[in-house]
Amino acid sequence: MFTIFPELIEGFSRGSLLGRALAEQRLDLRVRDLRSGAGDPRRSVDDAPFGGGAGMVLMAEPLFAAVEAVEAEEGLPRPLFLLSPAGRRFDQAAARELAGLAGGFSLLCGRYEGVDQRVADHLVDGELSIGDVVLSGGEVAALVVLEAVARLVPGVLGNAQSPEDESFADGLLEYPQYTRPAVFRGWAVPEVLGSGDHGRVARWRRARALVRTLERRPDLIAARGGLSDEEIGLLAEAGELEVLADHGYHV
Repeated sequence: MFTIFPELIEGFSRGSLLGRALAEQRLDLRVRDLRSGAGDPRRSVDDAPFGGGAGMVLMAEPLFAAVEAVEAEEGLPRPLFLLSPAGRRFDQAAARELAGLAGGFSLLCGRYEGVDQRVADHLVDGELSIGDVVLSGGEVAALVVLEAVARLVPGVLGNAQSPEDESFADGLLEYPQYTRPAVFRGWAVPEVLGSGDHGRVARWRRARALVRTLERRPDLIAARGGLSDEEIGLLAEAGELEVLADHGYHV
């Protein structure tokens, strides 16, 4: 990962899941300071934009130099992605793709008003965006990518089932979760979860995930091509006829 603030990445990655995965060598994270490519005593990496305007732009020369030095000395995992609002939207499908790259990948964090366009055109292999928001730099976005991908690497999560059950794993939001006590301030955990009937629990969870996604993220259902006949039947069995009708499904 290339950044002008390596301490931000290193500090975050030492904690919790990432820190444990790095200590167990399940992940290989290498953070490189873009200022290493600067050619002046002040280690300058930014300059005013041609044509005028507010803010500063990361220069092409130090960024090319930093990346090419790593590439020449130790090899660089490709593809190299620039974190940019103009990039492909990063989602769970993209995380799975990156986790499946046998040789790994690299990230370049933009800053200020962005990077010289020649970096995007001729140095990186693509661009990634975490959403339609404005950040001061790409570091926070890069950490989102890092954690999302790391969770999909075998052995990083203690429970191998966890990635399969989480939100977006099947194009759905995750079902509601509960833990002890069984009754809190008069609010009881759904009876089915304590029944010991794994089949009933699985059907309940699937139905809840479908209802939650229909109500909160219908765009995800649309992206899957709508509900299947099996899913419509499951919701009808669960008594969710009104939810089905509200979203154009009639039994």
